[in-house]
Amino acid sequence: MDEIRGEAQGTAPVPLSVLDLVTVGAGHSAGEALATGVEIAKTAERHGYHRYWVAEHHSMPGIASSSPAVILAHMAAHTDRIRLGSGGVMLPNHAPLVIAEQFGTLEALAPGRVDLGLGRAPGTDGATAAALRRTERLHEGADDFPQQLAELTRFLDDDFPDGHAYRRIHAVPGPVQATSAGAVQSPHRPPLWLLGSSGFSAQLAAMLGLPFAFAHHFSAQNTIPALDLYRENFRPSAVLSEPYALIGVAALATEDEKEARRQVMTGALSMLRLRTGRPGLVPTPEEAEAYEFGPMEEDFVNGWLSNIVHGTPDAVREGLNDLQKRTGADELMITANAHGGDIRKRSYELIAESYGIPATA
Repeated sequence: MDEIRGEAQGTAPVPLSVLDLVTVGAGHSAGEALATGVEIAKTAERHGYHRYWVAEHHSMPGIASSSPAVILAHMAAHTDRIRLGSGGVMLPNHAPLVIAEQFGTLEALAPGRVDLGLGRAPGTDGATAAALRRTERLHEGADDFPQQLAELTRFLDDDFPDGHAYRRIHAVPGPVQATSAGAVQSPHRPPLWLLGSSGFSAQLAAMLGLPFAFAHHFSAQNTIPALDLYRENFRPSAVLSEPYALIGVAALATEDEKEARRQVMTGALSMLRLRTGRPGLVPTPEEAEAYEFGPMEEDFVNGWLSNIVHGTPDAVREGLNDLQKRTGADELMITANAHGGDIRKRSYELIAESYGIPATA
C-alpha cells in the first residue's frame, strides 16, 4: 500500500504532504497563481513531500482550482515522483463516469502517482452548485453520495454486474485497455480517499475500509471526534488492513516570527471576507495591516489564527509535531495561506529543512 502509506523522512514523525489552494493574490492573475502552483509542486517533490493535492472550489476569485483534473495533468508534466491528487473532487457536482474518465486519463499520464480524493460538499455556494448540477435539488447530491461513490468505484474497476444498465459502458482510459496485442489489465487505478469536515465521511470511509482525509484547517473542533469515529468503526478491506488518517493543516514558516504573523493575516482577512459574503483576491500584507477589524471580526480572525501553525521553522515543526501527537494522524498535509507565492514556496522549503529532510536535485 505504498500508494497510500508514505514514508516519513528526516525527523518528521509522519509523511508530510502539500495541499495547494492555488490562491490568487491581489495584483496577480490566475495564470500567475497556476505558475506558482507548478513551482510549489516541484519544490515539494524536491524536498521530499509525499503528495501534492488541489481542491475543487467554484466562484471564488481568490482560488484558481475549479478544475482539479486539468491542474493535475499540468502538474504531471512538470514532476516525476510526487503523488498528485484531488483534495478533493466534489462528487455531487459531477457524473461519476466523467470523474472516472478524468482520473483514468490522469493515471495513464502519470502511472502509479494519482490519488482521487472525494468530498460530498459543493465547494461553493448554493446558487453556484445549482448552476454546476443543473438542478435545484441540491440536498440530493449530498444524500446520494454513497450511491454516487459506489457507481464511481464500479466505473473505475470496470466491473458492473451482468444485467446492469451500465454493464456495456466503460470509462476510457480505464483498468482494461485495448492494445494491438488485445485487452490488457492496467497495474494501477487511482486509490480512493474520502474527505470530510464532520463525521459522515469518517463513518463511510471506515465502513468501506478507505483512507480518510480530514479538513482540520477549517474544522479544527471536529478533528478528534471525526478521527475517533473513523478508527472505532473501521473495517479492514482489500485497500487497507488498518485505518489511515490524513489531516489538512494550515501552516506557514518564515525566518522571522513577526513576519509569519503578518503573512497569515492576509489569509485570515481573505477568509473573513469569504465567510461574510465578500469573496475576493487574497489581500496584500499591507492591506491586511491597514484593515480596521470590528469586535466580531476580531473574534473571528483570532479564532481562525489559533488553528494556523505559524512562526519560525522550528516553532512550526514543534506545532506540527504537537498536532500529530494529539490527533494520531498518519500524515500531515500542509496548506500555506498567504498572499505571495514566493512566501508560500519558501515556507515549504523551511519546514522540510527544519525536519532535516534532504533536498534532491
